[in-house]
Amino acid sequence: MAALGWLTPRRRSATARSVLAGEASAEAARKSSQELEDISPAPDAVQEPVFPVLGDDKAAAFFDLDNTVMQGASLFHFGRGLYKRKFFETRDLARFAWQQAWFRLAGSEDPEHMQDAQNSALSIVQGHRVAELTIIGEEIYDEYMAERIWPGTRALAQAHLDAGQKVWLVTAAPVEIAQVIARRLGLTGALGTVAESVDGVYTGKLVGEPLHGPAKAEAVRALAAAERLDLSRCAAYSDSHNDIPMLSLVGHPYAINPDSKLRKHARDMDWRLRDYRTARKAAKVGLPAAAGVGAVAGGTAAAIALHRRRR
Repeated sequence: MAALGWLTPRRRSATARSVLAGEASAEAARKSSQELEDISPAPDAVQEPVFPVLGDDKAAAFFDLDNTVMQGASLFHFGRGLYKRKFFETRDLARFAWQQAWFRLAGSEDPEHMQDAQNSALSIVQGHRVAELTIIGEEIYDEYMAERIWPGTRALAQAHLDAGQKVWLVTAAPVEIAQVIARRLGLTGALGTVAESVDGVYTGKLVGEPLHGPAKAEAVRALAAAERLDLSRCAAYSDSHNDIPMLSLVGHPYAINPDSKLRKHARDMDWRLRDYRTARKAAKVGLPAAAGVGAVAGGTAAAIALHRRRR
């Protein structure tokens, strides 16, 4: 794929594959859109400015997906739906279930788990048509994903929309899944991992690399240049320290349900935090007290149930 001319200069090093993945994701997101506490309180004496700023068309918001907008890993939920439709064997679902349980309990991403899940997903969809997976993605959203959206994060995204700003998901999940979720939430679009396809059929390869870590920052940078956005006026939201490169690009970074490394970094940098997981913190933001417990229990129960079924 040819390099996109509107990619702005980078102030830090990035691998060629990260740049390619970021550019491909930004291009796919633009095409799609065109077709359609632990809260750190400010001192009482300080009056925070209203944010997001109403009518600021140079600003936008970028939201990570897994454990930020949605409880758990979207790729796991997609895998459950594909298993139900006989795309793969029970042993593959067992691996997905273990990765999901680990992700929920640990509250952070494991690179090896992510790579394994990505490889599994690529092998599963190889030979299938892109249009087929998009239609199935719509069904899977209703079956497994809709009830797992964090109300608090959804409200943050809606605040940007109400202010007249564009809101994008930015995720390592396949861009087709991400676009379905963005569309169903009424968001502008999504940046995601781009799987190679020829004549509308998946080849089992990626364009560049998964949209993870530095690649996410490249995608946001590329999209901001194409949309003529001022990143210093934009916001970004994530749960993972892997997304510090993306969060550091914008003027308004938020740590949402942060892992321990991101929490520490956010406090050091005086970034705002939101945590919707535990009963104590959920009460602060008006969420049901059981929400945090359910997020942990769900992944564990899935793994246990699957183990019993196989015995």
